[in-house]
Amino acid sequence: MNSDKVISSLCYFSIFFAGFILPLVVYVIVKNQDVKRHAIHALISHIIPLVTILLIVVPFFFIWSTEAFAAITLLIFLVLIVVNIGVVIWNVVKGIQVLSED
Repeated sequence: MNSDKVISSLCYFSIFFAGFILPLVVYVIVKNQDVKRHAIHALISHIIPLVTILLIVVPFFFIWSTEAFAAITLLIFLVLIVVNIGVVIWNVVKGIQVLSED
């Protein structure tokens, strides 16, 4: 198996074990432009859950004063959970696609 494909795929799969660190390191170290492209896509998709987790946590400290704000916060919480699950699924699909390319 081609090592460039494995490295590119690991960038996507690293959402489970190395977060945004592995794609960042691969982007800096590797010279192959195709691997760099996959690394930057994986990095962006790994940053999305990080940002959404902040959007989930911050309202719990400031907005729980009224029922309307609590309902809005709960709705935001549910939407962001769906987004995070979608990002994880996207990373798995992209990792498999990279491995199966000819």
